[in-house]
Amino acid sequence: MCPAVQDPREPIDLHAHSRVSDGTESPAELVAAGVAAGLGVLAITDHDSTAGWVPAFEAARGTGITILPGMELSTQLDGASVHLLAYLIDPAHPGLLAETERIRAERLHRAEAMVQRIAVDYALEWDDVLAQAQPGSTIGRPHIADALVHRGHVADRSAAFQSILHWRGGYYRPHLAPKPLTGVELIVAAGGVPVLAHPGGRGPDRVFSEKRIKTMVDAGLAGVEIGHRDNAPSSRERWSDVAERYGLIVTGSSDYHGLGKPNVLAENTTTPENYARIVELGTGSSPFEG
Repeated sequence: MCPAVQDPREPIDLHAHSRVSDGTESPAELVAAGVAAGLGVLAITDHDSTAGWVPAFEAARGTGITILPGMELSTQLDGASVHLLAYLIDPAHPGLLAETERIRAERLHRAEAMVQRIAVDYALEWDDVLAQAQPGSTIGRPHIADALVHRGHVADRSAAFQSILHWRGGYYRPHLAPKPLTGVELIVAAGGVPVLAHPGGRGPDRVFSEKRIKTMVDAGLAGVEIGHRDNAPSSRERWSDVAERYGLIVTGSSDYHGLGKPNVLAENTTTPENYARIVELGTGSSPFEG
């Protein structure tokens, strides 16, 4: 079991992305941004990949910042995209590795299909998308958005998602992913701590009945990310009640993507007490003390 961290330095931001998935900074640059923001703890949680962990650890050495290793696992329920933050997993766990490899392959095929559709109406090629991603990155819609920006079709990522890449835009294609319950089971099997990410979004909020929530808690769901800009006040109230009822860990995070989103590091944070609960539960890996 990972040793409990005594009095971790604040602020604590437990959701951030590097270029390994859809952030705009390398893992080292992400850590530097965390240091510049005065963070005490920063979690690296790239989509369906742990490839950024080691470079993040190396960049954190001697800085005083603690890096919480994690991942944002893609799942899907009733057509809604549901994300799970997977903290302190074993990055070599066979079951989780196999699933994330399958998810990344599906994301790639989905992105290719969407580019083919978009290319009928806009000047856009697959090479434009690849040029926006690091080798080995989890390619997805943000990289298509960046390619559209580069081509001059939209002003920025947000504009791309509000128009061409919107699910009602005509070019959208859903991607296949495991159900959230399966995701929770995979994370727990890998020694990790599963936390439901930004559940107050349009998709997750509508698909989670009380029965489904209880089933996930029984399977090992440990927490819920309530402090997040995508959670409306009514959703925060609902999920706060859920957390209290089931004794779940409550987190707050920025969901920082560098220049890929307007989110700012530490705009939402996690308390030391809740961070300590995550560290005490995780058995697959350990925080890196920089």
